Amino acid sequence: MSLLPSLRPGGRHGLSSRETRDPIGFAVAAVNRLAQSDLLDRVGLRRQAEQAVYSTTRNGFRAATAAGRTFARTGRRTAGARPASAAPRGVFDLTPTDDEATLVDVATELAADLLRPAAAGADEACAPPAAVLAAAHEVGLPGLGVPEELGGIMEERSAMAGTLVAEALAHGDMGLAVAALAPGAVATAIGLWGTEAQQQTYLPAFTGDDVPAAALTIAEPAVLFDAFTLATTARRDGDGYVLDGLKSAVVRGAEAELFVVAADLDGTPALFLVESGAEGLAVEADPSMGVRAAALSRLHLTGVRVGADAVLGDTDGTAYAECVRLSRLAWCALAVGTAQAVLDHVKDYVNERHAFGEPVSHRQSVAFMVADMAIEVQAMRLLTWKAASRATRGDDVASAVGLARQLCTEKGMRIGLDGVQLLGGHGFVKEHPVERWYRDLRAVGVMEGAVLV
Repeated sequence: MSLLPSLRPGGRHGLSSRETRDPIGFAVAAVNRLAQSDLLDRVGLRRQAEQAVYSTTRNGFRAATAAGRTFARTGRRTAGARPASAAPRGVFDLTPTDDEATLVDVATELAADLLRPAAAGADEACAPPAAVLAAAHEVGLPGLGVPEELGGIMEERSAMAGTLVAEALAHGDMGLAVAALAPGAVATAIGLWGTEAQQQTYLPAFTGDDVPAAALTIAEPAVLFDAFTLATTARRDGDGYVLDGLKSAVVRGAEAELFVVAADLDGTPALFLVESGAEGLAVEADPSMGVRAAALSRLHLTGVRVGADAVLGDTDGTAYAECVRLSRLAWCALAVGTAQAVLDHVKDYVNERHAFGEPVSHRQSVAFMVADMAIEVQAMRLLTWKAASRATRGDDVASAVGLARQLCTEKGMRIGLDGVQLLGGHGFVKEHPVERWYRDLRAVGVMEGAVLV
């Protein structure tokens, strides 16, 4: 099975058929591209990588979306398709397949080589560096949820693959992981619920060389926001719809060329495809406490008119409910990866930090706290993987995702807090990344949308 569209015979890398079909050959080729600086040399982003992040912050601006960023429709004649659900194995087995393990290796390399070094600067600048986004596109992350027959990288539906990749990337940095995964969330949504015409119109852009910024927007700036009670509205008008409202936590909103907007339609939430060139759209920077590297924004919709063909999925709320659950599952995966990063950092710190002539890890109060963190990370991972495996098979995931989200919200924040506590004064300063991970983990319980598996 071909994992990355960019690695196919005749693609821009010109790998042999054996390398694209053999998982081992693929792994060697992919990891070699990411290792050290080879990837940056190929994509011509050496200078940007050394700078790490953009030098300025989008802070306080508000501007109408530019017509120049109108989504480039590149429709093709390929018939539409839905990702096929994975066949049940007959046993409770969460072991990743060979292809999933290969994807994790690539994502882990990307997180260690690019995301982790760029994280602090990106958090300060409230913007992801171009090198990170280019690398994510290079390894095919935007096409992770797209059916292979439409140019994607998986033969069958695999929420588990998306979950594993999100976890691996979050171990580098949650904010940058969200920025890298955001276009793929839109592509996955169109692959799952889009009509044949929508797939032909939009999906080619996400599997090509120049992947556009795109955002799945569900959240709204409301106290105790409920994803199933939306203030943004869509009303029928002639042969189309008119959208009004305000969305928050929009990833890279100032650059996005396509939005999937959640809005209330006749009392039922639904999803709509809105291109950036639509009249009545405006974007406002919205720096947050955590996940700052994702360049979060607010999206203002004032009388935005879309056609009848802009509805993504159904209008009875079924597709929307599935979208919310798969998004929450993605945030659980991000929480697991970030919590694991906290645990790894803290273990090394307490073993190396000496007080009264011995490592502080020799103190029972410290050792027990680290042990509890390890137990909680494993519990978070188990519930998240279980929900992902059910989603991969096409089973009902409402209960499984609910349990995973509750645990990841509660324990993720606790792990972040304990990480700061165990580092003492070092946990409160930016010299160590734990304070950033703590801020990021606070987002898991409040964020909706943005990512999807």
